[in-house]
Amino acid sequence: MTSEMIIALAITVVMIVLIMIEKIPFGAAPLFACLLLVIFGVSDIKGAFAGFSNSTIIMLAEFMAIIAALQKTNFITTFKNAMFSMADKGGFKSYLFIILIVMLGCSLFGTGSTAYYVLTIGLLSTLPYTKKLPPSKVIMTAGFATNHPLIPFNTALQYGIVIAVLNSVGHSLDVSVFKFAIVNLFLSVGFLVNCIIQYKFLPDHSISDTENEVKEIKNEEFEQPKMPKWKENITYGSFIFAVIGMLLQSKIGDAGYALAGISVAVILMAGVLSFKEIRDAISSPIILLSAGVIGVADALGSTGLTKLVGTSVADLLGTHVNPFIMIFIFCILTSLLATLTGSTIGTVYIIAPLAIAICNGLNIDPTAAVCAIVISGWCGHFLPIDGLPAMVLGYGKYTALEFWKFTIPQYFIRLLFLTAGSLLMFPV
Repeated sequence: MTSEMIIALAITVVMIVLIMIEKIPFGAAPLFACLLLVIFGVSDIKGAFAGFSNSTIIMLAEFMAIIAALQKTNFITTFKNAMFSMADKGGFKSYLFIILIVMLGCSLFGTGSTAYYVLTIGLLSTLPYTKKLPPSKVIMTAGFATNHPLIPFNTALQYGIVIAVLNSVGHSLDVSVFKFAIVNLFLSVGFLVNCIIQYKFLPDHSISDTENEVKEIKNEEFEQPKMPKWKENITYGSFIFAVIGMLLQSKIGDAGYALAGISVAVILMAGVLSFKEIRDAISSPIILLSAGVIGVADALGSTGLTKLVGTSVADLLGTHVNPFIMIFIFCILTSLLATLTGSTIGTVYIIAPLAIAICNGLNIDPTAAVCAIVISGWCGHFLPIDGLPAMVLGYGKYTALEFWKFTIPQYFIRLLFLTAGSLLMFPV
């Protein structure tokens, strides 16, 4: 390892530790890490703080403001009453129903949709505390459910990467879209299994910033907002316009992100939110954390750490390893490096060819390995250095122990199901 790799890795570890021990304000640790990157010469100012001009972060900040506006509408009041009614009934059935509803929504938006998880976690964070189903049980599970489609038909991006990776190394295989969707379903089933197992062990506490102590709320409806109907309609229209922009981003590029910004401008001009309210929303600690980690992730990727680790693991495994073990290890490697470096597709393009080379040495079909590796790129989440896990950790007010008690078993259970599903759908 080069000195730059060692320094970048050390700074990343320091950042993660600071985030988890909560000794400094949430969102400050990545900024401190970015400064260390510059001080030690691993990155320049522009590279270290590149996250603050990142298009995904811009969209995330815009949706935070839009969600703040939605909080003032009748829709949110109705949602709160419906969710509170379900939570007040409590029990495992309500818990599982909420998760399944979120997973169904993920089927429409697709895996890894920033807008969807920001919207979902933002709405669920408004739930009041009730002993029958504490919101701390819901934020963790439903938050991660935004990354697991119940009906995985919207997998075009991942499927395209599978075909591209296979073609790049000379494999022109006919990969079934249906079978690939079933592999994604195995991953979602693994997620559900973990949620079911951990229902009794999830933490029980309030997630409100304003409650100094946990209070039970019973049979109480939320007050209806007093915003005029025309302002509500503008808010709904702005939200729909922003979502359309997000969905069209793959076709119109960064203009899709800008459409969400236009929505925020309309909300400001209509007086739905004041400039101060918008400023507070777009500069929340979640945004600072998400933007800050991008510079750290870029530094890790640019040092060549991903390629070095991938090559070393491939050499260590050799060509006499069991296919299940080989695929499982490469899934762990891909998800871990993708989380640390922030480059999912880049990591896949480095790791997948190494797995294919081992498959060729074993004289087996590499399709199962490539499918599992591509999907695993979106399966980190046990480290709060990405938007989704960071929001879960922040909004759920979880301690490091509470967070890892759920996410570490989730991580391994999902990858085991993913590996098994890949091999069942694409036998070697």
